[in-house]
Amino acid sequence: MVTIGAQRLSTRELPACRLLIAGKWQSGASEVDVLDKFHNRPAMVAQLPSAEQVGVCVEAAFSAFKANALSPYERGAILDRAAARLEARADQLVEVLRQEAGFPRRDALGEVQRCAATFRLSAEEARRLSGDMIPLESAAGQVGRIGFTLRMPLGVVCAITPFNAPLNTVAHKVCPALAAGNAVILKPSLHTPMTSCIMAECLLEAGLPPGLLSVLHGDAEVAQWLINEKNIHFYAFTGSTQVGRAIQQRVGLRRTQMELGSIAHCILCNDADLNVALPKVINASYRKAGQVCTSIQVLLIDRSLVDKVEHRLAELVAALPFGDPANENTVVGPVISEAAAVRVESWIVQAVKSGARLLVGGGRSGSVVHPALLADVSKATPLGCQEVFGPVLTVAPFDSFDEAIERVNATPYGLATGIFTQHIGNALEAARKLQVGGVHINETPSSRVDLMPYGGSKDSGFGREGPYYAIREMSEERMVTILA
Repeated sequence: MVTIGAQRLSTRELPACRLLIAGKWQSGASEVDVLDKFHNRPAMVAQLPSAEQVGVCVEAAFSAFKANALSPYERGAILDRAAARLEARADQLVEVLRQEAGFPRRDALGEVQRCAATFRLSAEEARRLSGDMIPLESAAGQVGRIGFTLRMPLGVVCAITPFNAPLNTVAHKVCPALAAGNAVILKPSLHTPMTSCIMAECLLEAGLPPGLLSVLHGDAEVAQWLINEKNIHFYAFTGSTQVGRAIQQRVGLRRTQMELGSIAHCILCNDADLNVALPKVINASYRKAGQVCTSIQVLLIDRSLVDKVEHRLAELVAALPFGDPANENTVVGPVISEAAAVRVESWIVQAVKSGARLLVGGGRSGSVVHPALLADVSKATPLGCQEVFGPVLTVAPFDSFDEAIERVNATPYGLATGIFTQHIGNALEAARKLQVGGVHINETPSSRVDLMPYGGSKDSGFGREGPYYAIREMSEERMVTILA
């Protein structure tokens, strides 16, 4: 697991995730342990920069951007080569993801595969990014005048990324930014720094010029230093609504892309094919230990199906293997920290004390929360009104389709919703009325494909990921006219 960006420290023989500044890997001013999420013991250390190093990094990135002479073809070729290098290191990445993210093999391998796909999608967008012809002669007095637009990069993009998809979410920010011709400063989560180091190594080995990608590990203090830097032109952030709102207030007129909090719902109508729907619901609720922004937290069930669905779901949840992600059979591994597991467990306890029925699971072993299924959860409890980010699914009945739509829209969030129905009228009504960024018919809210536009509304943020869409947010139109 020792790489250029991760050298062993002589003191404890732990790999160190170093800083990439001005094209060179270097040590920071201090370091912090990165824990194995299942065993809760140090697996590596992350080097943390000083404020001075952050300033040097930004200046170097801005200089690299101004000197960047890569053509769209060359940018695409670099991303394609980097995708192949990531795939060649899949076994290493799966092991790193097991340690720093707590992912079972299935989740980790899926993360690697999707990341490589996002690289290749971004490579294609780099090659075909173009402007538009503007029909100036359709305006009075413009005979002989030609107009067109160019797509121009913005400058330095700062990507502040979360722990729950430490390869693919990072790729969705880094790759479109590079494809558009920007320089990128990546600040990954301190929970999962090594995957970003490996990604950066793959890009450098693929021929990315030094300085166009930097990696700075750190916490909120480092993020604040980056926000204060005026030579950063765009911030791409995935995280909580609270933090996203604070960032937006500080960056002023500079552009942002915000993928924020969610309470994802899924609707089961009375004509839903349960043999199709329920396995999808289980996967969407419990993969990555429920730590996905679109993990189903609330399953709304037509009242005529409630008893049958509760019984079948309880059997499916009870059968989920959970525990050590090193075990090939494990489906639900640990959440990101023991503190997070304690919080999730406490929310379950509070819900039960307030009248909820615990149908299955809900215990805790260290940082592993036993997959839980609850019914009759009060909206006044944390589990009923906040994002749980753990392996917990709640079910609730509805009596009319309008009631289900209203319940989804009543939350402050709006990322994605799934609906299972055979009724085209219900499907189209959901598509029109749900106040969310994505409506997935006969799929779950977590059924993202990486070429989709992906993002939210309301307190779930704004802007869209998906390489075709993100590359346009990370570039701007320049109008050009010629009078012949």
